[in-house]
Amino acid sequence: MGMFQAWSGWRRYRKLSPDWRNIVMYSESGQDWHHFEPLIEALNDDLKKKTTYVTSDDADPGLRREHPLFKAIYIPEGFFLTLHFNMQKADVVVLTMMDLGNLQLKKSINSVHYVYLFHSLGSTHMVDHANSYDAYDSLFCAGPHHVAELRKRELIADLPGRNLFEYGHPRLEQLLEKSASYRDQADGEEHSSATLPTVLIAPTWGEDSIFNTCGEELTELLLDAGFRVIVRPHYHTLLLVPEVINRSQVKFASHAGFEYEGHMGESRTLLRSDVLICDWSAMAIEYALGLEKPVLFIDLPRRVRNPDWQDLEIEPLEVSFREWAGCVVPLQNLQDIPQEITNLLEAKHGYRKKIQELRVQMVFNIGCSVELGAREIARLADQQAVH
Repeated sequence: MGMFQAWSGWRRYRKLSPDWRNIVMYSESGQDWHHFEPLIEALNDDLKKKTTYVTSDDADPGLRREHPLFKAIYIPEGFFLTLHFNMQKADVVVLTMMDLGNLQLKKSINSVHYVYLFHSLGSTHMVDHANSYDAYDSLFCAGPHHVAELRKRELIADLPGRNLFEYGHPRLEQLLEKSASYRDQADGEEHSSATLPTVLIAPTWGEDSIFNTCGEELTELLLDAGFRVIVRPHYHTLLLVPEVINRSQVKFASHAGFEYEGHMGESRTLLRSDVLICDWSAMAIEYALGLEKPVLFIDLPRRVRNPDWQDLEIEPLEVSFREWAGCVVPLQNLQDIPQEITNLLEAKHGYRKKIQELRVQMVFNIGCSVELGAREIARLADQQAVH
């Protein structure tokens, strides 16, 4: 059945007319739909541009979207997806997938303009491989740090200058809007949370991440201290070590203060929380800038996939941001975390002012990124179509 579905999706794409292959988006997982959806809506509704959306996730919400200028096609991972990438005909392909050309999915033998859509505010050169972004023709940068890092990479690796578009981060804008609305409607909840704060644990994934090293111990410590605790693992953690999360779910399921959230794209748990506990996830930057709430970092080993990251001579934003976003607690001092959370919440008003000043310096086009991004995609597609 899977092979037939893959063949059907591949065949359906190949039958598309050129106008439906002018703007194509590809998503590995439905978890990224919230990054694509605003751009697709702007392209379809505001610019009247046809958009084809290819996904490898049969649960992707994009497969259920209905619009006369929108087509969604399912091609699961495997032979036909690899063939699709190798032979694809398109003017512009927009992806949130890193490492194009480095793994099984290669650039097409045909002339395609590839656009990388940053779905994180984190830096490019420590957590990711040195060449993770080398294959893209345009990169939609979230902030000045992305531009500086990518230009330095071009210089070091002798790459041609790419189109580094000053895009922004729509997810941050969504959080700002939802946060303002939530504060207006939930003053009572805010007061109650002062006596019973809600802690969100949402770290990165990997061997040295929170859930792999101290997640169960941390959750128990916080619950025993009287906090409400929301556990929200990265979807890669659920894929790679589901038993780690399942064990915590079983252990704490009956505790009134425990809550589990398995979907990374939702916002409700972020809004309801008072403080985030994180490690090296760039989600901490989004949380702090979007919600103006503090972050407590557990000082676990850095997540490094590029051993030569220091060649750029640029400090990753994940490192420098820790100094501004809250506090850092060594792993051996987990018992200090309840008091550190109390300290952070007592200082939250001064913290908000500092974050507001930082936000406009660190992120492009707050309030209008989607409109500008859709126009740039349309421009690139029109330009590519005449070649």
